[in-house]
Amino acid sequence: MDDVLVRQLTPAVIGVLTRRGLDFTTAEDAVQEALIQATTSWPTRMPSDPKGWLVTVAWRKFLDGHRADEARRTRELRTWAEPPPADTQNVDDTLQLLFLCAHPSLTPSAAVALTLRAVGGLTTKQIADAYLVPEKTMGQRISRAKKTVGHVRFTENGDLSTVRRVLYLIFNEGYTGDVDLAAEAIRLTRQLAASTYDEETSGLLALMLLHHARRSARTRPDGSVVPLAEQDRSQWDTTLIGEGVDILQAALARDRLGEFQVHAAIAALHADARSVDETDWVQIVSWYDELLAITASPVVQLNRAIAVGEADGAASGLAALGAVDPSVPRFAAASAYLHEKAGDLVSAVRLYGEAAQAASNLAERHHLSVQAARLSKVLRESE
Repeated sequence: MDDVLVRQLTPAVIGVLTRRGLDFTTAEDAVQEALIQATTSWPTRMPSDPKGWLVTVAWRKFLDGHRADEARRTRELRTWAEPPPADTQNVDDTLQLLFLCAHPSLTPSAAVALTLRAVGGLTTKQIADAYLVPEKTMGQRISRAKKTVGHVRFTENGDLSTVRRVLYLIFNEGYTGDVDLAAEAIRLTRQLAASTYDEETSGLLALMLLHHARRSARTRPDGSVVPLAEQDRSQWDTTLIGEGVDILQAALARDRLGEFQVHAAIAALHADARSVDETDWVQIVSWYDELLAITASPVVQLNRAIAVGEADGAASGLAALGAVDPSVPRFAAASAYLHEKAGDLVSAVRLYGEAAQAASNLAERHHLSVQAARLSKVLRESE
């Protein structure tokens, strides 16, 4: 940039700005900022009217700075006008917000979705994956929930069972998804359990602790999934397991069995086994029977079929699987596992491939694809 030209133009530009009402110092500062911008712009593209360019840019710099100062002063005045903050040490409003989002005017599924979005901070896609529904469907569900509560006064407490469901889904998203919310879900569930003395909430806390205890063993360094049977059990956190079992036993002693208590009992049986071969599958099947009586869930029916296959053999497992609707998520993966266990490798390869295509996340898809490739190699080598 031509220093002579700069020296010639600077006083003239400052004069234009002072005639527009700026004091000399403010005008000089604005021109200096414009000149700094000119050092990067002019060497590549010299304006046809350097003086006009400097006046325009300097004036814009002044306006930007003026607006920033006004915004800062407004924020400061607003802060000064506010009453002094109360002592908020150890205060956490998140649980209260959870109950507010679980409003009686919402269906449980809508309340869960809205709370995951508003409190859990999950994206619509993450919530859709948790529900195993299309993202568009979940987006519409959340929008309807927002409209429903948009004009509602939150004076009524939400439903405890809905809050539990919310916490469970947040935990699962933090455990298997790309947002680490598991520890926060456990913290909130501890608070909820302490404030409600509810056996199902205790069961949920026990379930979270028992699952969280296995977290470090669930994936390999490359992010791929390690099935339960292949996990290094020395990596499991025995302190969390012990705490989970103690909480579960205290909840079961109240003799008011619920879904989360049963899930936790199944997780405790897995945690109690020193190896996969020592797992008490017969008792696990019994617990699945209890769970099926409570929920009538096809997903529970699917998991029960796998447990039957472990307890009584692959043929019994496939027979139990025959009563499950094939549209249930992960049906193909369960069928592939039981067919492999039964020695039908051809069917297993095909089913693992179908399961991989239907998988809801990359880690699961990779794991199922590896299983299909592994069995394909076995079949080739046996020919």
